[in-house]
Amino acid sequence: MMISNKFKMLRFLALSILYILQIQYANGKVHHHKFVVKSSSFRRLCSSKNILTVNGQFPGPILKAHRGDKLIVKIYNQANYNISIHWHGARQVRNPWSDGPEYITQCPIKPGNVFKQIIHLTTEEGTIWWHAHNGWARATVHGALIIHPKSGHTYPFPKPHADVPIILGEWWKEQVMEIPEVANKTGGEPILSNAYTINGQPGYLYPCSKKDTFKMNVEYGKTYLLRVINAVMDEELFFAIANHKLTVVGKDGLYLKPIETDYIMITPGQSMDILLEANQLPGRYFMAARAYSSAFGAGFDNTTTTALLIYSPSRRDRKSPTLPTLPPYNKTEASTNFTKKFRSLATKTHPINVPTKIDTHLLFTISVNLLNCTHDKPCTGPFGKRFAASVNNISLVHPDIDFLSAYYYGIPNIFEMDFPKKPEREFNYTSDKLPEYFLSTSFGTKVLVLEYDASVELILQGTNVLASDNHPVHLHGYSFYVVGWGFGNFDPKKDPKNYNLVDPPEETTVGVPNNGWVAIRFRADNPGMWLLHCHIERHATWGMSMVFLVKDGPNPKTRMLPPPKDLPKC
Repeated sequence: MMISNKFKMLRFLALSILYILQIQYANGKVHHHKFVVKSSSFRRLCSSKNILTVNGQFPGPILKAHRGDKLIVKIYNQANYNISIHWHGARQVRNPWSDGPEYITQCPIKPGNVFKQIIHLTTEEGTIWWHAHNGWARATVHGALIIHPKSGHTYPFPKPHADVPIILGEWWKEQVMEIPEVANKTGGEPILSNAYTINGQPGYLYPCSKKDTFKMNVEYGKTYLLRVINAVMDEELFFAIANHKLTVVGKDGLYLKPIETDYIMITPGQSMDILLEANQLPGRYFMAARAYSSAFGAGFDNTTTTALLIYSPSRRDRKSPTLPTLPPYNKTEASTNFTKKFRSLATKTHPINVPTKIDTHLLFTISVNLLNCTHDKPCTGPFGKRFAASVNNISLVHPDIDFLSAYYYGIPNIFEMDFPKKPEREFNYTSDKLPEYFLSTSFGTKVLVLEYDASVELILQGTNVLASDNHPVHLHGYSFYVVGWGFGNFDPKKDPKNYNLVDPPEETTVGVPNNGWVAIRFRADNPGMWLLHCHIERHATWGMSMVFLVKDGPNPKTRMLPPPKDLPKC
C-alpha cells in the first residue's frame, strides 16, 4: 500500500512538472534584459568622442529569443538626453504602449527615469532589430533582435553552421544629437556622416581604421547565416562579398523564397537573412557596402565601408583582399532588379493570408517640400528656402503629449481625426515639370481612423515634388503584403490587374521606387496608434510621417491593453 501511494505521488509530481513545461512550451519563454542608456567614449577615424550607447556597447546588445517568446526590457536612462526605444519589426499586438516612438505611443524617458517595455513575439521569425526612436539617437543606439524558430521547429532551409549579425551603420566626427537642431536652424540638409561602418568599424579604406576592421572567420564547405541590418540614418546601401554568391531567405523577420544574388540593396530600417556558402579558395575576401542614392542633387556619403571574410585555417596572404563589384551609386535598375524578386514562402508551414476583398482604399503621396524661411535671412535649402517633407501634403507635427495617451484618456484638442485618405488635389505626381506652388506643404497633427478588422489597400505614391527619391516606408504595429509596384503614377484601372496575390512578400519596411509607387495590403486587426513614416531620417525629421488610429475590436481579446503604471510622463 505504501509503495502504491509513493508511486501515485511520484506520478502526480511528474505529470505536474510535465504540465508546467507544456504551458511554458506553448506560451514561450520570458527573457529579462536591462538596458542602461549612457554616454560612452569611442575612438574612430583617429579621434575619440562620447556617444549614446546601451550598456556601453556600439552597436548595442544582441537580443535572442524564439518565436512566441516574451521579452521584458527595463530601460534606465542615465544619459543627458530624453530617450525612447522601438522594436522594429515586432507587431506589439494590442500593446502599442511598448512600441516606442516618442510623442506617438509614449512620452520619452527623461534622464534619470526608468521604463519597462514588454515585447510579446507572435509571428516574427528571423532578424529584426531595436533602435532609439527620438531625435537622431538611433545613429548609435541600436542592435539586433534575433528570433529563432520555436523549440522543436526548424528553419525552412538547411540549418547553417553559425549565424553572424552584420549591422551597417555610420560614424560622425561631430556630435550626432546636435545634427537635427543645427539643420532645423539653417533649414538645409543635415551634415553627412564621415564613414559607414560594419558592426561599428569603418574598415580598411578609412584613416586609423584598418587594424580594427570587423573580421568574420569561416571554414571551407560550411554555410553561414548573415543577419544584415541597415541602421544607417539616411542612405540605402548596396552590399556584397567578393567572389561569393548570397542567398536571401528572409526579410524583416519573415521568410522569403530563396533569392541567389551577387549583391543586395537594403534600405534604412530593413533587415535581411542571407545564406553564405564558404566555397572559395582559402584566403581573405572583402565584404563591402556603399550608398545607393537616387535623389537628384541630394548630398550623400560616397565612401565605402569594408569588413573581412577570412577562411580558417588559411595561409598568410600578403596580397590585399579584392573588393566586390558593387552597382554604381545611382543605379536604380540594379536596385529594382534585386527587390522585384521578393516572394513569400507561402507554404503549409509558413502560410500567408492576403486580403482579397478590400473595404478601405487609401492613396498617400510622399514628397520632399520647401517652405519659406521664418526669418529675414535666406535658409540653406534650394532657392534660399527650408526643407520640409510630407504625406498627402501634410507634415506631421508632434503634440506636447503622446497621441496614444491623449486617445486613451480622452484628452481633447491634442490631435484631429481627419487625415485625408487621398491627396486633396490630384496632379501628375511624377512629372518632370511641376508648378512651383506644389513645393509648399502644410503642418498638421492628424490621425487617420481605421475600423477594427478593416481590409486595407494603401498605395504609396512617390512624387517628383522638388526631387524624387527611393523612400523606405515603415509601418509600426503591422506587417503587410506588397502586392504590386511600378514606376510613374499608379493607375487604378490597369495596375491592379498585375497584382501578385499568390505569394507577395510580407514586409514591415518597403522601398517605394524612385518616381514610382507600391501597393500594400493589410488587415487592421491590431488596435492602437501606429506610426507610418519614411525611414530616411532627414525625411522623417522634416515631417514625412502620419499616424493610424485603429479602433478596438468587439471583445476583450481584440481590444488594446491598458497602459502600464510606469508609462513615462511628458
